[in-house]
Amino acid sequence: MEDNPVRLPDDANGSPSVPDKRPPAGNLSKYARPALIAGAAIAVICIALLVIIFFLDSFNAAAYSMTGKSVQDATEEAREIRDTYSGVRVWTIVGLVVSGVVALASAVVLYLNRGKGGEEEYDDGEDVDFDDLTGS
Repeated sequence: MEDNPVRLPDDANGSPSVPDKRPPAGNLSKYARPALIAGAAIAVICIALLVIIFFLDSFNAAAYSMTGKSVQDATEEAREIRDTYSGVRVWTIVGLVVSGVVALASAVVLYLNRGKGGEEEYDDGEDVDFDDLTGS
């Protein structure tokens, strides 16, 4: 007596159909890794820019104080020196906060979906060898 295994109907290209075990297409995990990388990179750039601005402010204050004046004076010139990099400083801090939030949110998404396979890891369990690929 011959034992016939149950086969699913063939699909259009002649291979047996296998139920789809992939996660739904709207999964946030595929966007989380690039967002984490971008957020971390932008945060590092913002921190480096803030350090550069700090050193430039210190240099301007030191150069201005060489004339015997103080940056903390109430003069128009001292106020202009204090406000030289204020716009860049504000936007850099905003960029740092936004990129930090993006990196943190994407890290949370990746952590919550850590055990679930993505579309790239899909395996239907069928072994394919060279003869199957060449059609022999």
